[in-house]
Order: sequence, then structure tokens, then C-alpha cells
Amino acid sequence: MSQAVASHTAVAHNANAKTSSRHRVASPLAFRSRPSRVPSRPIKRGPGVLIVHAVGGSHQALSRATAVAIGHHPPPKHIFTPTTVIAGVFSAFPIVALFLRRKELLEKRDVRRGAPRDQSRSMTPSTVAPPRGVGSIGSRLPGPTHDTCVYLDYNATTPIFPEVAAAMEPFLWEHFGNPSSGHAFAKPCANAVAKARKQVSAMLGCTPDEVVFTSCGSESDNHAVASAVDRFNRDNNQMVDDNNQNQKVDDQNQRLIPHVVSTAVEHPAILEYLRAKEAEKVLTYELVPVNDEGLVDPQDVAAAVTERTCLVSVMHANNETGAIQPVAECAQLCKARNPKVLVHTDAAQSCGKIPVKVNELCVDMCTIVGHKIGAPKGVAALYVKKGAPFSKLLHGGGQEGGRRAGTENVLHVVGLGAACELVEAESKVLPRHLAAMRDELARRIEVGLGGIDGSGVRVNGPADDSKRLPNTLSVGVKGVSASQLLDALKDDVAASAGAACHTGDAAASVSAVLTAMNVPEEYAIGTLRLSVGRHTGPADVERGAACVVNAAIAQREEIAALPEGERPWWCVRKAVGLVD
Repeated sequence: MSQAVASHTAVAHNANAKTSSRHRVASPLAFRSRPSRVPSRPIKRGPGVLIVHAVGGSHQALSRATAVAIGHHPPPKHIFTPTTVIAGVFSAFPIVALFLRRKELLEKRDVRRGAPRDQSRSMTPSTVAPPRGVGSIGSRLPGPTHDTCVYLDYNATTPIFPEVAAAMEPFLWEHFGNPSSGHAFAKPCANAVAKARKQVSAMLGCTPDEVVFTSCGSESDNHAVASAVDRFNRDNNQMVDDNNQNQKVDDQNQRLIPHVVSTAVEHPAILEYLRAKEAEKVLTYELVPVNDEGLVDPQDVAAAVTERTCLVSVMHANNETGAIQPVAECAQLCKARNPKVLVHTDAAQSCGKIPVKVNELCVDMCTIVGHKIGAPKGVAALYVKKGAPFSKLLHGGGQEGGRRAGTENVLHVVGLGAACELVEAESKVLPRHLAAMRDELARRIEVGLGGIDGSGVRVNGPADDSKRLPNTLSVGVKGVSASQLLDALKDDVAASAGAACHTGDAAASVSAVLTAMNVPEEYAIGTLRLSVGRHTGPADVERGAACVVNAAIAQREEIAALPEGERPWWCVRKAVGLVD
């Protein structure tokens, strides 16, 4: 034994008993059977602590150090006593357990903080964390407007969530390269777009190559219709007989005209596109009615399908009432009737509030929108199932796999990806929060304006909560004008009208959705759409409901005090309930 080791042994043998117990646990690495091929460095000592310098994790050095620590003279080459083995196992157990749970603990931490999982291990450079205490569910966002006005218009748009903004920040200034370029500045941007595509696909339950980034939901909807029409025309370009009464043909070119089936409560991005293309004799369409709750009957949708039907488009959830349509059942029945038909759903409103999995919906195409789920305005995506057609509306470069030309909007695409990841992380917690806020809002308004029995107040949409978005409240208030009520609330509550009310002498103009649902006019005229979101808290609900109730009561009293001849046109009618 060398002098250095002997000296060290003597010191360790005479160490204070209070400290020795702490250092008698051998490392599990000391019991590896493979002998060390690297000589150990001299063992050094500190005040009551043995420090082993071993290159390459030499089991021999560790064994010698353990021997010194427990008082063996000289240190044996290998120590395999029951005491040391048990001590080694127990010393290793906490470390091994912690290592195995590392990923789980990190994910739980991220979820508690409201941050997207795997953020620290991103393909792109690290992002800036949101301010402490900001971004969690129910926490109000900072800003002077939030201090004076309650935001209850999440169905119109959402703020950019702090976690999303943090993910986007590096791409505001640091990473600006064109992702289609081949140099070093382009790589982080190309990686970021690829990562966002994976994040969107993970939320939808599809593969990344089935995701096409677009500029907005309207573009995605238009793409879906145009793609189905183009495929029909490619497959059915044969000439037909003029006198064939069973076929609808274009008088100009004698070709079969494709047919589209949709619903009476679709978003204008579908309805207006169908009207425009029918006027151009590009297609024909049929709108399926809804019941008084705003829901379609899948049997009615399937019955509208013909051999010329190229597309069935049924929105997942209505933007005004929150009614959730039976998309999967519609898709299955329509494809059974015509296997060639494509099915599209607009999930702009449902995404982020309820699960949106394309395989469960049985759809070929699906629209999602960034600014409805905490991402910026100006970015959306269209899911296109493998094998389904996709027609370009923009021609130019080969971006999006040759499907949509134009340099990628990297900043906003990153935001959409981060938002989709956040949707997945909060998929079980957020809907419960939204439903609690919505229900309390409805209760306060019903009690404040209609009394305990709720007379004078009507909630539009499905009575079954499972068939209605957890965040959406379409409430009709008897005896008021929604447009004037919103004008009175503009500095206190941000909301939308479910009815397109106008001043003047014309008859009341009610939204197409409420008309299709046969909502009584006295309630349709005074319908507000109130929608809560991720950052809506109990205080917002309490203050927002109080403002709505007070403004409606004031408007009712003001109108009732006017002579009949001076009352606004929309309240003169008996249906409104202010005159006999």
C-alpha cells in the first residue's frame, strides 16, 4: 500500500462516528463484475468526506474507497458482504426511482404551470417562459382593458395565451429565415414548422403529412368544397344526354354538376361559398334543416345525398348556440348511401373546448382555426385524410408539400402548434372550468332578469349539456334589443349578438341560425351570445352577469315609460311583450 493510501486509511478509521455512518454506504457501481481497465487516481480526503476520483467509473477505485470508509486494512479488491450489498441496493434505490420518474415529474410540473409539455426539449431554440402567475386556467390576463371590461366573447376570438406568446417570441426577431432556404438561418424556422405540424396532428389524431396550414378558417372551408368539386369533375367529365331527366347537367358544357349537402346553421364560410359557386353553375347544394335545439337529424342528412353528391359538410359545433352536431353518425350514414362522398367538418368552435379527433368523427377533412384556441389571427389548418383530394387555391411555390403556395407564416404557425399542444395538455381540466363558468353565468342572468322560474329569459340550444359546448351561452332576453343592449354594455362587457338587429322601420332581422331553430321572435331579437374562456374567472362571471342584468332592466324600464307611438319599432309588436 502506498503511503498516501495508508495515511488516508488511518484518517478514515479514526473519523468521528457521527460522520462515518453517513459515508459507509457503498455505491452500486462498486459491484460491477467487469474489471476496470483505467487506473484510478489517488484518493483524496476532505473534512469528514471521502472523495473518489475515478476515470471511467472504475469499480476498483470505488471498492477501495468503500473499504477505507468502513475500516478494512488493507482494502480488498472486491467487497461482497451482505452488509455492503444491502447498503448499496438501498442507496441506489432513491436515485434510480427518481431517474425513472424524471419525465413524469417534469410533465406534471409543466401542466401545473400551464406550459406545453416537452417545451424544454423542443427542436427549436428554447422559449421564454410566461410571467409567473400568468397563463393558468382562470387567471385574468394583464392589461388596463381587463380591469374595466369583462371579456365574454371567446367564440369571436381569444387572446394569445401567454404560453403561446412565449413560444412565438424567438421567431419575432431571432429566427427570421425563410424555411424553404437551405442555410443556417432557415433551419430553425423549418424545424419549427415541422414541429408545429406534429403538434397539430397530435391534437387531431392524424399524421403530420395530413395537416395543411392555411391563413384562416374560411380558406380551409373553401379548400374543402373546391377539392371535392374538382375531384367530382375529374371523375365525371363524360358527356350526358340533354334529355336525361335523372341527371342535373350544365346547359353550357353538358357535364354533370356536382352536388353538396350542408346544414342551415353552417358558418358563412361554407354557405356564402356555396351560394357564389351555384350562381356560377359550378355546383348545386341542399341545406338540411335543424330542430328547435339547433341539431340536425343524421337520417335527414343522409337522405339528401345523391349519386351526384361530392361533399357533405356539417359543422362540429355551432358558433352561436354551441350545439354539437352528430358528425360521426352523419358521416357513416352518408358514406353508406354513397361511398364516394367526402365528409368535411368545421371544428373552429369545438377545438379547444371538446375533443376533436378526426378518426372518431369519421371525416375526410376538418377545419381548425388558430385564433379560437389562443393562437394569433391569420393562421389555420385543414386536415386532409390520406387519399382525399386537395385542390390548390393558391399557385406558385411548392410549400406545404406542393399543396399551397406562399412562404410559410412561421411566427403564426409556431403559435398554432403551441396552442394545439396546450389544448391537449388541458383537455381534461379546461372543459370542466368552462362549464362551471357558463352555468354560473346563466344562473345569475336567469335569476336577475327572469326571477326564480326563468320567465322572460330563454337559453337557446340543446337542453342536454353533453350536446352543447361547455363555454357557450346563447341567452334570449324578452323585451330588449340585443344591439342596443350591447351598445350600452360596450365599456363593461364584451359580448356578441345572436341576432342581427338594426334600427329603422323594417321588420326585425334575426340571425339565420335562430330563424332555423324557430326561436320565438320576442327572444330572438334580444339574444346575446356570451362565451367564456380559459382566463374567465368567478369574478368575471359575477361582474359580467350583473352588468347584463342591470343594462337589460334599465332598457326595459326606459321603453315601458315611452308612449306607444314613440317606442322603437322592434318593441311595438305584441310578441315582444311590452304592449297589449
